[in-house]
Amino acid sequence: MKIRFINALILTMEEERPLFYGEVHVEGNRLTYVGPADEFNEPFDRIINAEGNLLMPGFKNAHTHSPMTFLRSYADDLPLYEWLHKAVFPLEDKLQPGDQYVLSKVAFAEYLTSGVTACFDMYYSPLETAQAAIDVGFRAALVGTVTKYKESVCEMKAAFHTINKMHPLVNYHLGFHAEYTSTPEILKELAKAAHELKVPIWSHISETENEVQECIKRHGVTPAVYFDKLGLYKYGGGGFHGVHFTDEDFAVYKKHGLHIVTNPSSNTKLASGIAPINQFLKEGINVAIGTDGPASNNALDFFREMWLVTGLAKLREQDAAVVDAYDVLKMATVNGAEAMGLNEAKYLSVGSLADLIMLDMQQPNMQPVNNIEKNIVYAGSKVNVLLTMIDGKILYEDGEFHLDEPISEIYRKAQEITERLKR
Repeated sequence: MKIRFINALILTMEEERPLFYGEVHVEGNRLTYVGPADEFNEPFDRIINAEGNLLMPGFKNAHTHSPMTFLRSYADDLPLYEWLHKAVFPLEDKLQPGDQYVLSKVAFAEYLTSGVTACFDMYYSPLETAQAAIDVGFRAALVGTVTKYKESVCEMKAAFHTINKMHPLVNYHLGFHAEYTSTPEILKELAKAAHELKVPIWSHISETENEVQECIKRHGVTPAVYFDKLGLYKYGGGGFHGVHFTDEDFAVYKKHGLHIVTNPSSNTKLASGIAPINQFLKEGINVAIGTDGPASNNALDFFREMWLVTGLAKLREQDAAVVDAYDVLKMATVNGAEAMGLNEAKYLSVGSLADLIMLDMQQPNMQPVNNIEKNIVYAGSKVNVLLTMIDGKILYEDGEFHLDEPISEIYRKAQEITERLKR
């Protein structure tokens, strides 16, 4: 299908290319023109008048647990360890085949309303989440969740080989839940798998102070240093959260060119702490943004995450000048794409994947106009998302979903699963 967006304000997120008015052409799943308005004689299947609204790359939710929608607002107001062991794990044990397929679709729909065009998803039974993404038309990078309780390294490797051949919309990365849910034997096996496949590896890391201190008691070093000693980072990767990092941890991440994904809403709600974002930036470490899952957040609202990244950083450093809003917008788009291995979805540029969003500039929170990029971070809202396109297909437009089944049916099935799990 050939689609032409006209009369648009365009933010490509390319360095040294400022905002401009023009048009964007989509053919199939690629961008074929991004530039000033001109005369075009070729026919289009649809012409969309943006009416001065903003086109930009979609946001990349670089850490989440999409199927956990069944736990939204169920296990609240608890510290992390108690939240996991007394509320989350018991219900997860009741999940049946097919449940995660449905539950993931609820999260994908919510991402669309927030301008998110891709997620980096960590959860068990990844083939179900991958199939849900393919059927909906959502772009998903999935990552292993190896623990001493579930998902062996062997199962992770099988998923790696299967999912990476399933469909261009999905890919799979090696990963494990965390140091405290693994064993030294498992971690050594994970390192061997990363070396064998020559690919990056990911995990939760240094989310709480207790996690770090317990790791030091067991191994004499912090999680990042421990993983480095085991050879887990030879081919790159990174971690989710990174709230409690030491100078040695920063050195490990800088040495291996690792990525960190910050999750401010979840870390705030679980009282885990405020990540040292300003220090990550000073060290030249790539920072991306994630919502974390709907059990610990509970919203999957990317605008809220962006605001908290810069707001909490300023509060932590007691300096209103740190973590510029434009840097945050880059974290939400370009940096997230790099972390997830989606280098063809970083910019609005000719040849890039057609993963884009349209933001309503006529809403009062976008007026009067001074600095649009910073206003997206400081004042933007889900109310501004007019359209979300992934792989050249419009999946959300003017409040309506265009999915593989009615949204009401997805909600009905998800509620039935949730009620069964609580019994």
